[in-house]
Amino acid sequence: MTQKTQRSSRNQEKSLAAFLAKKAEFDALLDELQQASADHFGASPDAILWGEAAWLAEATATLKRLADQHFRRGEYAV
Repeated sequence: MTQKTQRSSRNQEKSLAAFLAKKAEFDALLDELQQASADHFGASPDAILWGEAAWLAEATATLKRLADQHFRRGEYAV
């Protein structure tokens, strides 16, 4: 194995480890958000005001942007 091939292989292994670590973090965050969503983000139906609606709209827009980037939709379409 050449030195360049060895470096490339080590680089790929480190990249994979970093990716898997971030994926685990991502999955944990998704799980937290799903649990919070199931609980209506802790909001009481009798106490919800525009602030809660605005926060959820912003959170939804952020998730939509991430989904659009991944699935190459909207402004991210190729």
